[in-house]
Amino acid sequence: MVVKTITVTKKAYEALASEKKPNESFTEVILRTHKKKGNVEDIMEFAGAWSDMSEEEANKLHKHIQDMRKRAGKQRRKELMGHLSS
Repeated sequence: MVVKTITVTKKAYEALASEKKPNESFTEVILRTHKKKGNVEDIMEFAGAWSDMSEEEANKLHKHIQDMRKRAGKQRRKELMGHLSS
């Protein structure tokens, strides 16, 4: 295994150390936290994950998501209006 030495500021070291799990090396922390998000491989991991879901279940899930979005929107508007009237 090839090893490289790097220099980081104290602030960077503390940020890295705060992410470190017990028995995890700093190399493992860097690789875990630096993993690219949203790449094709990550998305493909879920391809077909709901292929056995019935149309009825899919419709219920879709409705639930729409309802949650509406509630979140109403809550956010309420919070904004509260800030505006303060």
